[in-house]
Amino acid sequence: MRRLLVLEGRGELTPGHVRMVAPALGVSERTVRRWLTAAREEGRFGPAGRERFTVTPEVLKRLAFHRGNAAALHRELMAVQGAGGVVAPSLATLYRALARDVSPGQWAGMRGGEQARRAHDVFLQRPVGHRNEVWETDHVQVKVDVDIDGAPGRPWVTWFIDCATRVICGFAVTAQVPSRESILVALRDAISREGEHGPFGGLRGAVRVDRGKDFLSRAVAEALGAFAVPVVDLPAYSPHLKGTVEALNKAAKQMFFAQLPGYTAAPRLPGGKAAGPEQPLLPLEAFVSLLGQWVSWWNTEHPLRTLDSRTPARAWEDDLTPVEDAEPGALHMYTLEDDGRVRTLSGRGVRWRNRHYVAAWMTGHTGARVRLRYMPHHDHEIEVYDAATWRHLGTAYLSNRASPQQIRDLGRARAREADRLKRLLSAAEKDRATRFAAATRGTPPEVLGTVTGLEAEAGLRALGATNLGQAALPGYLPPSARMPASWTQPAADAGPNARPGSAQAPGRPARDDDRHEESAAALQ
Repeated sequence: MRRLLVLEGRGELTPGHVRMVAPALGVSERTVRRWLTAAREEGRFGPAGRERFTVTPEVLKRLAFHRGNAAALHRELMAVQGAGGVVAPSLATLYRALARDVSPGQWAGMRGGEQARRAHDVFLQRPVGHRNEVWETDHVQVKVDVDIDGAPGRPWVTWFIDCATRVICGFAVTAQVPSRESILVALRDAISREGEHGPFGGLRGAVRVDRGKDFLSRAVAEALGAFAVPVVDLPAYSPHLKGTVEALNKAAKQMFFAQLPGYTAAPRLPGGKAAGPEQPLLPLEAFVSLLGQWVSWWNTEHPLRTLDSRTPARAWEDDLTPVEDAEPGALHMYTLEDDGRVRTLSGRGVRWRNRHYVAAWMTGHTGARVRLRYMPHHDHEIEVYDAATWRHLGTAYLSNRASPQQIRDLGRARAREADRLKRLLSAAEKDRATRFAAATRGTPPEVLGTVTGLEAEAGLRALGATNLGQAALPGYLPPSARMPASWTQPAADAGPNARPGSAQAPGRPARDDDRHEESAAALQ
């Protein structure tokens, strides 16, 4: 229309121009002439606008107040109209305005928060690199109850995955919340390619981790820094930045964890009952064995669409990038935490954390200066190195270590004490709690729990019995009883001129002749 208006202004517009434009716009020549008239007279180059309801910032704020509930927002607008306010739109008009002026992500965020809003975002995809260029690591709690030392529990899995080939290079399982210990064990399993650890692994270019304090601990930083491997610290609450390991967590849940007995996220019947008979829980060692089999299946038999229907092992083999292996001795040393001190071997072994550790190889080495390295939380053994050359001397074990049965008995005793305290505190809170009657009107709360007068008096007596002042017996020593003559008594009405012989002075012990005279008087 702007071009036709310019031609008309120069006097060059012809019916041929109109016939040429109409088919291109898919309208008739009459419509083109009408649009040209509107552009000339009204300055409008689009369809005529009509008055319609728009979402203002105040309406958007009220929508967020109602947690994204459009029906509740419409009821509020109708109430404002009934009170003499602005005319409210119909519910259908409100829905159309919200769909037009509010983005789906913003609307979903009002209902479900940031995680729901993020589901509508668009993310970039990193370019595919080569093997061992970048690894990703994460902890995931298994939603499966397993038998851990006779009690049900949910283990944690820590694993490293190669981003280019999707190969799971190493993993570790812990029965409790993971720490730097599980990271170091999984890291050693991922780097080593000897024996059962191979053929995947080696030294990688970088490792992406989230902002977990265990991943950023000094022990992990030293282990990776010893091999010049940088740690990419990702922002917190950004799972899309480490999508490879997050996809592995989801795949393991759907393809492996859901098939095991004791799966806690299984569908339930009404009342929370299980859909079938309860099956015995897997022992922890059986779960670790099955997880190892699943990791082997994932690497060698499971084709992935993102790898052009190749298995991770095939993608690893097709990549011709050289793999750099770590020296076995250095891998063993740097995946342990350093004690940081130089110690001396004595006749009782080596002292660490107020305990003594001994080994057969220490015989004849008394007086040697050594350095210690250890796996976190593994207090039963340590690794000993020469302080000057860092040569590995051997493993030392805790002297006079308690038996497994003693450790279990100690744990059960602690658990019983914790349960006893829990029951005591629960009973106290139950007595302290005050219940109120349900109400449908704005009336003062009514306290429930009727108590009779006799029950109240009995309770007060029971509470009063704990007061030592009320429990005392005031008539235990009658005031009228005559005190023994051997007791020191204050002088009654003793003036300033009283002689020491006439009345016993305060604080003066009775003389022997006074005691004899009183004893004779008592016998008469």
